[in-house]
Amino acid sequence: MKKFYAVLISLFVVTASFHSTTVEAASVDSNWLNTSNLNQGVIGINYDVPKDKRIKVMITKDNSSYTYNLYSSNKAESFPLQQGDGSYKVSVLENTTGNKYKAVHSEVVDVSTNNKNSVYLSSVQNVKWNSSDKAILKAKQLTQGKTTDQEKVKAIYNYVVENVKYDYSLANSVTTDYIPNIDNTLTSKKGICYDYSSLFAAMLRSVDIPAKLVMGNTSYVAQYHAWNEVFLDGKWVIIDTTVDAGLGKNGKSNELTKVASKYSAVKFY
Repeated sequence: MKKFYAVLISLFVVTASFHSTTVEAASVDSNWLNTSNLNQGVIGINYDVPKDKRIKVMITKDNSSYTYNLYSSNKAESFPLQQGDGSYKVSVLENTTGNKYKAVHSEVVDVSTNNKNSVYLSSVQNVKWNSSDKAILKAKQLTQGKTTDQEKVKAIYNYVVENVKYDYSLANSVTTDYIPNIDNTLTSKKGICYDYSSLFAAMLRSVDIPAKLVMGNTSYVAQYHAWNEVFLDGKWVIIDTTVDAGLGKNGKSNELTKVASKYSAVKFY
């Protein structure tokens, strides 16, 4: 748990370091940027990451930044533009020394979405899914014949909390570049809070229910935590499959939704 806490916190330490870093002039080549899903609030990055370099993507709107790692194993990645319509600065950053980075590509994009919740239906780096994934096929199976979003959410929720166990070993060994894989979580039936929330969000998104992966703090957990917000009956509600899986295994009852005052969100994906 402590190591996973340190991993999540490092995301924000690294982000903060960019604000004090002098960024060199960036390339004007736009082949690295895929704007085909811009009206859904998603930006694509196409970049060949050198194996000997640390590369990040930084997305900034109104002085608020989200930072992500790029990996040599994935040339193409998608990232959310989840801070509403408007102008975003998207930069690819290359590590120079320590926590210092230079911009190798940078461009401003203007976002105007058809549906403000469409970004929370999309596949992005930390909520990655496609129709052929085992987890997505399971979501389809679980919701077959269900006619309301409430029924669909409950069916998927029940499956996750009843079948996935918390992975304490992973929590103690997880690295700073860890990204959830929903099929790994489904198959192994174990994961950390990041895995629970990514799996749950992906399964819901695949059946057209907007779902956020949220990181922050809660009175239920001592460490930095990840959970979900789900759009139900015209409003966002908090669902925490990690906490509820633990409560269920301890024989305690729980409600589908949590009290908002017990949660303090820092980042949304």
